[in-house]
Amino acid sequence: MEPNRPSVEEARGPSTDAVSRSPVPEALSVSETLADAERVPRARKSILREYAEAIVVAMLLAFAIRVFVVQAFKIPSGSMIPTLLIGDHILVSKLSYGLQWPQDCKFRMTFPPVTCYASRPLAPFGQPERGDVIVFRYPEDEDKDFIKRIVGLPGDTVEIRNKVVHVNGVPLDDRVYSQRIDPGTIDGSVNPRDNFGPVTVPEHSYFVMGDNRDQSLDSRFWGYVSANKIKGKAFRIYWSWSGQGEWHQWVRWERLGKAVR
Repeated sequence: MEPNRPSVEEARGPSTDAVSRSPVPEALSVSETLADAERVPRARKSILREYAEAIVVAMLLAFAIRVFVVQAFKIPSGSMIPTLLIGDHILVSKLSYGLQWPQDCKFRMTFPPVTCYASRPLAPFGQPERGDVIVFRYPEDEDKDFIKRIVGLPGDTVEIRNKVVHVNGVPLDDRVYSQRIDPGTIDGSVNPRDNFGPVTVPEHSYFVMGDNRDQSLDSRFWGYVSANKIKGKAFRIYWSWSGQGEWHQWVRWERLGKAVR
């Protein structure tokens, strides 16, 4: 019962008076009392509750955006140099290949509280293409996210001869976005870095490589990326931090907003 709201008994007065009253005035008295009660302002939500509700809604919205729309990542290594530098912060589109529904999820005491290790398309918009820079679950440790460039599509034949990548028997022109810093060549029987294959990419899988060809742990070493392990396509650098040189050089201003190609 709300504070200061009169009860029906109080409105009628003492029980002896209520018995002596006629039915019509009694009904009017109750009606007037209810009308007066409606004019009493309801207790407002506490400020703490309002803030709590706003925080919960914001967290749910952020989680939904992160799962279905876009996710931010930081580049920790140099395997994608010169395209991506250590300290670049990028945005990855979850909608590039369609609306994805998370699968194989686990609950943890972290934020976000749910980690999903796979996904299936609900509404496909397209397929990954050769040259796309993608983020995916690292096949040898799916708690880690890797970023590489797609080189081979399902059914493609991929081979590397003396550092030159061949796809379906044709040399891949990757000079625009890749680099090779080691002039030496390693025999394929020792290490697959410079001489590899040929292999045929399985169905629903992709062959990926880092743009920093001589310093990248990629499909040459651990195999293919399954389509359901792809988290999205990198499309924009929103922040870049070098942390080197003079303090005014720590931010790479020229990289802010740069498209990932």
